[in-house]
Amino acid sequence: MMRVWYHSVLASDDRASDAILRSLLEAGVQTTAIDSQDVAGPGLIIFDRVTAHVCDSVRAVTAGGDRRVLALSTSGAALAGDQSWRLLQAGASDALSWSDPVPSARVVAARLERWIEVDRILLSPAVQDQLVGHSPCWIATLRQAVEVACFTDAPVLITGESGTGKELVARLIHSLDRRPAKRQLVVLDCSTIVAQLSGSEFFGHERGAFTGAVAPRDGAFALADGGTLFLDEVGELSLEMQMQLLRVVQEHTYKRVGGNNWKSTRFRLICATNRDLDAEVEAGRFRADLYFRIAGVRCHLPPLRDRGPDIPELIEHFLRAAPGGCAAAGVDEPVMRWLINRQYRGNIRELRLVLTRMLYRHTGPGPVSVGDVPEEERQAAPDVSTAWDDAGFVSAISRAVSAGVRLKEIGHAAEDVAERIALLQANGNIHQAAAQLGVTDRALQLRRAARRDRLVALRSAPAD
Repeated sequence: MMRVWYHSVLASDDRASDAILRSLLEAGVQTTAIDSQDVAGPGLIIFDRVTAHVCDSVRAVTAGGDRRVLALSTSGAALAGDQSWRLLQAGASDALSWSDPVPSARVVAARLERWIEVDRILLSPAVQDQLVGHSPCWIATLRQAVEVACFTDAPVLITGESGTGKELVARLIHSLDRRPAKRQLVVLDCSTIVAQLSGSEFFGHERGAFTGAVAPRDGAFALADGGTLFLDEVGELSLEMQMQLLRVVQEHTYKRVGGNNWKSTRFRLICATNRDLDAEVEAGRFRADLYFRIAGVRCHLPPLRDRGPDIPELIEHFLRAAPGGCAAAGVDEPVMRWLINRQYRGNIRELRLVLTRMLYRHTGPGPVSVGDVPEEERQAAPDVSTAWDDAGFVSAISRAVSAGVRLKEIGHAAEDVAERIALLQANGNIHQAAAQLGVTDRALQLRRAARRDRLVALRSAPAD
């Protein structure tokens, strides 16, 4: 039995809502009414017509993207025209109309069951230990990756700037792939392939196929058979190799270089690029037919500048992963403030490099301090008189407001980030962190306990 919350925003009486809830119960969905925003997991908003109040309710319960909401209309007329899109813009994950009770209940139950399972996997160590962060844009990206990995065999195109974690997401998709008897992940960096040997890299070769081919060799297509082929920087392939790749993707057959026998191969294809492939197709540098073959699902990774709330968590993760000889007990407040405000053209990769360089200079059991910042980096450090609510802070709030995040949720997010930073700087000492934040130890402990309770509720299995 699934357990979800619901919120009724009906202009008329609640009899229609009661009938819907009874049908959902028969379909295995147990619902609990909410009168606050402190809820976990996905849920329902039941309404009879789309109004500003309904959209505000959707924005409130989604908590800036943390929770998935199914907007359920008691009549099909309510979602006529652009009303469904209006609800999605407010933050709903889907909008459906209730018609015949039995099929409608099954549709709603299927949606909720999928969302609950995706969030359960999202909060598992397999994901959380590798892909750190809880900002709304990052959670949305991870949900997409988990869903395509676990519930489809579609080819995936991962886009994003250099250093945003494209290979990590590709490895996650492969690890979560549920194909029976799944074989290995084969990684091929297309930017490093020598043109003269590209055929051998992909197709393999027979002995004597060319000078130096003293023995037969399997290529990427053979090695990935039954598994996953990850082509990093696929936008760097020549037009000739694009054509040959397209043929293999379409027909699942190939010949080794110098061979006469056709061989079969079936693999899941994941590609990644930091190029704008739409522009490359428009310019004639990337084949449109190949693009539509590899982009069954397109997963775009946000740059680090859009993931400001994740930076303290990423720093903590990198500190834990540092070699024993480079260990440090946290980061001093001035260094943390500098790291948060710094610009990272190389995204997460550059953040890790900057932190690692400081750890190389660090000594002793204490936290990383300003003296550990390399001299060449100090020139870019902000003036100590700079106000804390600088352009970066204003930009983050502006993005939240533009996305329809309510004031209360912006406040909660800011408080959560401040607490994580304070605890990291205090090396987990509740008393020191509370003093720095100007709250009592008890207040900070209660807030941490409430956050843990929400995470536990999300991780809990949905069925009895």
